[in-house]
Amino acid sequence: MNTVVRKELSVVGAQAGRGPARLHRDHVAEVTEDLCSTVFTSLRRRDQREKGRQYVRGLLATRGRKSIRNIAAQIGGPAAEQSLHHFISSSTWDWQPIRTALSRYLESSTPLTAWVAQPMAIPKGGDHSVGVGHRFDPHQGQMFRGQQAFGIWFTSADVITPVGWRLFLPEQGEEGEAAAYEAQAAGGGGDGASVPGSGPVPGESYEECATTGVLDTVRQCGMPPRPVIMDIRDIGTRSTMNRFAEARLPVIARISPSTRLLVTDPALPGHGAGTLAARDILQSVKGLRAPVEWPDPVHPGMRRNSLVAAVRVMMPDPSPARRRHLLLLGEWTDPRRLPSQLWVTDLVRMPAAPLLRLTKQARRVAVASTQSVQEVGLRDFAGRSLPGWHRHVTMASVAHAARCLSAGAGSAGAGSAGAGWGAAGSAGAGWGGAGSAGAGRLAVPAYARAALA
Repeated sequence: MNTVVRKELSVVGAQAGRGPARLHRDHVAEVTEDLCSTVFTSLRRRDQREKGRQYVRGLLATRGRKSIRNIAAQIGGPAAEQSLHHFISSSTWDWQPIRTALSRYLESSTPLTAWVAQPMAIPKGGDHSVGVGHRFDPHQGQMFRGQQAFGIWFTSADVITPVGWRLFLPEQGEEGEAAAYEAQAAGGGGDGASVPGSGPVPGESYEECATTGVLDTVRQCGMPPRPVIMDIRDIGTRSTMNRFAEARLPVIARISPSTRLLVTDPALPGHGAGTLAARDILQSVKGLRAPVEWPDPVHPGMRRNSLVAAVRVMMPDPSPARRRHLLLLGEWTDPRRLPSQLWVTDLVRMPAAPLLRLTKQARRVAVASTQSVQEVGLRDFAGRSLPGWHRHVTMASVAHAARCLSAGAGSAGAGSAGAGWGAAGSAGAGWGGAGSAGAGRLAVPAYARAALA
């Protein structure tokens, strides 16, 4: 028997001696090692790259709360705890190149369908962590005590994972996150690295913080344009839509039912009547609703139906140059009630059905985050510094990506790759053609056409 045959038989025998759980752990370890070796190349020192691997492995292996102490217990005890604490809270490495490398790694493995921005509430009881306070969470519609962050998620047919973060710091005066970071550095926090994309933003609001987080993440990735789903309550304001247009990035944003819009289609009710509430515009075209089927991420393999209508509109703006054609999209889960979801988008030539399916990427993220955020400790940073928080959530995002890549998107509530979670929800759903009957008269921005190519 030659050497090659003996080696192959020994490998087969070794695999036969390992149970499914051991094989899965080995697969996770292989995926994690490959991912870390790629995304940690910006860490200049070998010991930093090794600390990064240890931290990610610890996040995946530690049960319960993913504190630095509990992570260190997995890899070496008190000495490891001090070393990891320095790596996260007091070191000088920049987290943004790692996030960029993570996005590009994912894109090379499973092409991006859309970015999804969603808020993440982080309940906390103490007063010492950065950004903690009593605040109203518009996404959940309730008060809580803690931190408010925005996650920017990479979604594809096979993967749902966060790649960018921004912390909302309304109590930090006029410069939000940048002011908090500069205060940490000036106060001897030991961190001289830059904070990409977090320059002073006077009086940054909840809406501005979310939008800035998305635009910074997408710009720094340097990838071809793809739609952004802003799954943040009432985020679809004139200011938000103008910022995305200026960045040449197509967007689908949730809109308040009371937002005032101008109907631009002369064949529809409300044309020439001045500004109308978005809810009233949609109610006036109920007779044009059409059923749309979409895959349910809560129950992979199951498909659901909604009624959908789309109306061409504009947002009133004092500057005629900024008045852009938009599409108001309404979804009814109960035909006898008001629309349950309202969206506005500059993808004006995409038919309503694929647009609705595209919005369901946000539902995929909501399901995935409910099931997996705690498993990698995205809410578990207990330190006081803003740089430390950014480094922790960056490592947790790498761990989340490793988990998702090794287990498959179905484990994250995503549905299967064949369940209609492609570029627009189904093959031939309008990504390539970008047009629909009767929509050819509308001017479509070049960046939007590129995103649909």
